[in-house]
Amino acid sequence: MTKTDTIGMGSDVFSTADILLPHNISMEKWSVIACDQFSSEREYWERVRTFAGDEPSTLNMIIPEAFLFDADGDASAGIISETMEKYNADGLFRVVEDSFIYIVRTLPDGRERCGLVGAVDLEQYSFSGGAAPILASEGTVLERLPARISIRRAARFELPHIMSFISDPNKTVIEPLAQIAGDLPLLYDFDLMEGGGHIKGMRVFGEAAENVAAALHALQADGGILLVVGDGNHSLAAAKVYWDEIKRGMSPDERAAHPARKALVEINNVFDPAIDFEAIHRVVFNVDRADFIHALAEAMPGGSDYGLRWVSGGESGIVGVAAGCIGDMLDGLVDFMDNYARAKSCDIDYIHGAESVEHLARSEGCVGLILPSMDKSELFRTVANGGVFPKKSFSVGHAKDKRYYLECREIV
Repeated sequence: MTKTDTIGMGSDVFSTADILLPHNISMEKWSVIACDQFSSEREYWERVRTFAGDEPSTLNMIIPEAFLFDADGDASAGIISETMEKYNADGLFRVVEDSFIYIVRTLPDGRERCGLVGAVDLEQYSFSGGAAPILASEGTVLERLPARISIRRAARFELPHIMSFISDPNKTVIEPLAQIAGDLPLLYDFDLMEGGGHIKGMRVFGEAAENVAAALHALQADGGILLVVGDGNHSLAAAKVYWDEIKRGMSPDERAAHPARKALVEINNVFDPAIDFEAIHRVVFNVDRADFIHALAEAMPGGSDYGLRWVSGGESGIVGVAAGCIGDMLDGLVDFMDNYARAKSCDIDYIHGAESVEHLARSEGCVGLILPSMDKSELFRTVANGGVFPKKSFSVGHAKDKRYYLECREIV
């Protein structure tokens, strides 16, 4: 047990880890955006494949959701596992021992978003409600877990696109690292592909890591809930299901030491001015536009609290909705969309970015629904009151602002 662990919160809700980073390769080709982005834009991922070519890339260790339903889950998990073993045998990785990584991400619009990569304890996480130090922000769609679980079962490494939030209005945990960033060892510093901005990572260890752990401990003591998962809810849920599956029959000591008990994530302060919550929009395929818009207006209580903007072909309009809060509006919308899709046998996709919605909605038989954004102050308040947002309620920033795969950790 490290000194940082002894300062940590109970069973190390968020702690340092042995983090793997590639070396002597093109980092721009290595690092690709989260798999759940551009899910209806295969051309994005085809450009990524062309750019990465045959060089080492995290693209070879994920299944982009744009191709998820084309893939044989078990076969893909096997290919990913073989790739990981080859990368390991080739000596691709160096180990950054017992550390956090302080992230400074320059977003495409020039703002800087700061974060901290470390490991969460899956024993302290719940995605199905109840009291826990780590909670999901949105409902989990169980049908989306099996492919992710299959990959984790076969994998030597995990690589995160999970972003979790702390509520730290006094900026005591992450922000002080900016004052000592010049003294922290630089681990990477490069431009991200496809207009994703720039990323810089620095090693946080020793006294600096102890200070982070102590600040987190104080934050949890003040507020109870410590982490709310913003992006990557389903990936972390898959890690939890896998851990619950393999821990059966282990002794307490074995459970405490097993690397799969933890999962690598990035934490961010919800009060970081570069943190934005963007709505996740909807596109309905194979649908009659007039029928869909009429049914939507009939199902949702009319009013002026929120506006749902629809686009289809060259036309657009607004369906006004009355609701006490955005969570209530989203609950009603999810119920309507699920029921409508079942009744009409149409397909729904969840899209990051209004421009992508408008592009897709030009196609015959498509209607795009552009949702209003959520005030980020509602996040911890909703979760603290025992609620979760419906599936695909919001996203952290625009599509290109999302986390890119970069760091890895052994889980076997």
